Amino acid sequence: MNIINFNNLTLAFAEYKASPFDHCVIDNFLINPDTIEDEFLDYNSPHWLEYNNLVQHKKLNCDWFLFPPSTYQLIAYLNSPEFVDMLSKFVGCKLYSDPGLQAGGWHMHGTGGSLNPHLDYSIHPKLPLQRKLNLIIYLSSDLKEEHGGHFGLWTGVDTPDALVKEVAPAFNRAVIFDTTQNSWHGLSRVCTAPEGIYRKSIAIYYLTDLPTNADTRSRALFGLVDGQELMAADIDACPHLLAIK
Repeated sequence: MNIINFNNLTLAFAEYKASPFDHCVIDNFLINPDTIEDEFLDYNSPHWLEYNNLVQHKKLNCDWFLFPPSTYQLIAYLNSPEFVDMLSKFVGCKLYSDPGLQAGGWHMHGTGGSLNPHLDYSIHPKLPLQRKLNLIIYLSSDLKEEHGGHFGLWTGVDTPDALVKEVAPAFNRAVIFDTTQNSWHGLSRVCTAPEGIYRKSIAIYYLTDLPTNADTRSRALFGLVDGQELMAADIDACPHLLAIK
């Protein structure tokens, strides 16, 4: 299917074994990104699920019925056996799609949008499989470097330690990364785009068979960023979300 640039994907995976956890960056990922960008819900649509709390401020929607044709076809292809088998060969293990798009699909951040460094759920909440791989495609042609919203990669084991890499959410750029390697990730910079410009992305997650030593975490675990250690009331309200040093 003529949707993605396979040559760019293959070249990017040559650099996949990277620090602080396996990842690669693919530029010019989609053949026709403009159509996909234009099909996003309006930021003020009532169909978004919004998270606005201590550790994240974003909107998401994973409802297949709301995806317009090009977006529907793209997400269907990224969950197809053809594409999933290709990713399996790249990463060296059997992968499975998550057609239910648990926490995936459309994501959008407006001004003030944030996402603390976190570990994704380990065990899928509805399937006996481990989350293994994330694919994120950035789709905001108006977003500039100075608008923030960078994808950050942190070192750390039980908590995030040092921010060691940032990836700007450039238009039609994709990031693929392993989520099983103490993979602390999030937005390293708060979104500061002016009103009317948004950080748009599509997220697809891939699963694998449960290893015997799999972490049993069934929800995301967030770390704190500078200044949040003093927000005692907010921290007390959501201790199940936080990895506190």
